[in-house]
Amino acid sequence: QRLNLNPDFPIITVGGTNGKGSVCAMLESMLHAAGYRVGCYTSPHLLDYNERVRIAKRQASDAELCVSFEKIEQARGDAPLTYFEFGTLAAMQLFIENKVEVAILEVGLGGRLDAVNMFDGDCAVVVSVDIDHTDYLGETRDQIAFEKAGIFRKGKVSVFGDRDMPAIIASEAHRIGASLWSLGDQFGYKASAQQWDFIGVNGARNALPYPALRGAYQLNNASASLAVLDALKEKLPVSMGAVRRGLVEVQLAGRFHVIPGRPQLILDVAHNPHAARSLAQNLAILPPCHHTFAVFAMLRDKDMAGVAAVLDPNIDTWLVAGIDEPRGATTDALAQVLRQNGVRGRVQTFNNITEAVSYAYNAAGENDRIIVFGSFYTVAEVMYARGLSVT
Repeated sequence: QRLNLNPDFPIITVGGTNGKGSVCAMLESMLHAAGYRVGCYTSPHLLDYNERVRIAKRQASDAELCVSFEKIEQARGDAPLTYFEFGTLAAMQLFIENKVEVAILEVGLGGRLDAVNMFDGDCAVVVSVDIDHTDYLGETRDQIAFEKAGIFRKGKVSVFGDRDMPAIIASEAHRIGASLWSLGDQFGYKASAQQWDFIGVNGARNALPYPALRGAYQLNNASASLAVLDALKEKLPVSMGAVRRGLVEVQLAGRFHVIPGRPQLILDVAHNPHAARSLAQNLAILPPCHHTFAVFAMLRDKDMAGVAAVLDPNIDTWLVAGIDEPRGATTDALAQVLRQNGVRGRVQTFNNITEAVSYAYNAAGENDRIIVFGSFYTVAEVMYARGLSVT
């Protein structure tokens, strides 16, 4: 209120256990292709904080962010703000100042109590629900779904982007008077070898190109994104040409990110069993390779055993390292989890992620594959080490 942050543009709120980043990226790409000035706020970042705040596909500069942070600091008075609340307010302040025509806000954690939920979305999408962040969101899928449904709004369309919808999603939408559109019910898709069709509430969008983001699950994410555009078609009409261009041009580092070369490098921020299953499905689609090395590091409060169990059939050698962060699992702790769970592949330990990936490149042959996964920190360190950028 002190900052007078009263956005007069449509807001899309994006939540879910996995797939949030992909949906944000697709929405941003399609709306940008349609000619809209788009503000996009996502988290976490990989290499630089600036990745979190984009205006018209441009990252906010250090100077812009610092000025915005200073305005927040002056306005807050004695009110305590968390790191994420600070960032969310700064992003919205920049969006208003730069006169964006639509804002996409990615939930940081959960939804009901998340900082982005201080702004009322014109459409909310929950991409998926699975077990993660149990210390904060609850132990069961229904408890977690309840938190995520907190971004729904009365009289607005709420989109659910997975066929496996917890009952609590529907009951919460009904309780507050939101209109629920779910994958497999109100919208869906048909895929063929070269293209796919989206079937939505407002009719079909046919002969669409596959999204530039690789992965079998990306049609779920693309369909959820198109359902959002259907819901907002009166405020934000988007042509077929813009949809096609946006799908072809979308970029998002670290999500089944295949780096060409010999050996092949694959980066994926998968850090829970649900995301690990998606990664395993995507690996199964790839041509076979001779030997697969996994550079693996996780945060200790994640389901390390669950992630390892899902991906173990795909891994020949586990290269395990610790994450040098307060929440990071140590090398020894992670290696112990793998050995206790009887992984099939050989387990080798390293002091840090950079050492592990260097070993992988020295040991791998031309027909081998290196997969890096377990957390954003893991992927980011390898990107630094290999000189890779997010674009």
